[in-house]
Amino acid sequence: MSIASAIVAEFDHETATTRKHLERTPAAAVDWKPHAKSMSLGTLACHLAEIPSWGGPGLLLPELDIAPVGGPAYASPTFESVEGLLATFDKNVAEARAVLAGMSDEEYMRPWSLLMGGKTLFTSPRLDVARTWILNHLIHHRGQYSVYLRLQDVPVPGSYGPSADEMGM
Repeated sequence: MSIASAIVAEFDHETATTRKHLERTPAAAVDWKPHAKSMSLGTLACHLAEIPSWGGPGLLLPELDIAPVGGPAYASPTFESVEGLLATFDKNVAEARAVLAGMSDEEYMRPWSLLMGGKTLFTSPRLDVARTWILNHLIHHRGQYSVYLRLQDVPVPGSYGPSADEMGM
């Protein structure tokens, strides 16, 4: 099995599960935070929508500068509506899936660097970027988001089997 086949199978599962969570976003509560140091519900939802984009065309470059000297810095999306959130997520998932599915094992092993203002933050094989900074990062924040949904009394979808809400508990 190729690296792409394994990554894409996991990517498909995790993004489908994440979409179920995002579909339940309570638009009236996007400014709500569980704690002063926490992201707002809307900011966290937008972060979930943007994470798949990190596996898109930028992953094919040898490096990506998120705040290039003399150029505009990367800007995260902002919450406008649940429909807009889902459209952003779906676009990012489709673009990333095409890139992740199209890379050879050799391309997955090539180094990739994240820069800020021309300074290297880290360099790692693209496979590590796909696993850690896309998949694991998405899973981590989706878990966080499920707590946000629970605290807003929104039924939480299951991630790796049925949730208490789906089992009628």
